[in-house]
Amino acid sequence: MNWLNDVKWDAQGLVPVIAQEASSGDVLMFAWMNREALEKTAVLGRAVYFSRSRNRLWFKGEESGHVQTVHEIRLDCDNDVVLLKVTQLGHTPGIACHTGRHSCFFSLLDTDAAGAKAWKATEPVLKDPESIYK
Repeated sequence: MNWLNDVKWDAQGLVPVIAQEASSGDVLMFAWMNREALEKTAVLGRAVYFSRSRNRLWFKGEESGHVQTVHEIRLDCDNDVVLLKVTQLGHTPGIACHTGRHSCFFSLLDTDAAGAKAWKATEPVLKDPESIYK
């Protein structure tokens, strides 16, 4: 698998991955992959990540049903970040975030009239996470 050797893996054997919705261009989430996860993703056409907290492969949607079909796998110019162009399945509109939102990037740094900065949620919860993860 020469193409896997082209990836610059970090000291833990991982590479950062961004999942982008193919139809809208929305950035859905950030995760990690090891060699096995990237190879399985390429073979299956389905996003497979490496869960650092569980120390194992994580098939996106294995618990939630929110599977990502992969249309393209891209490598950045430094060969150290992977971009997946995906279709988010399992709910309409697609839910990629474990909080029940479309995207994990729902917090916007906002400035109020007094100049105070705070994070503001900009996307609604589409489905209660308690009903997703049982």
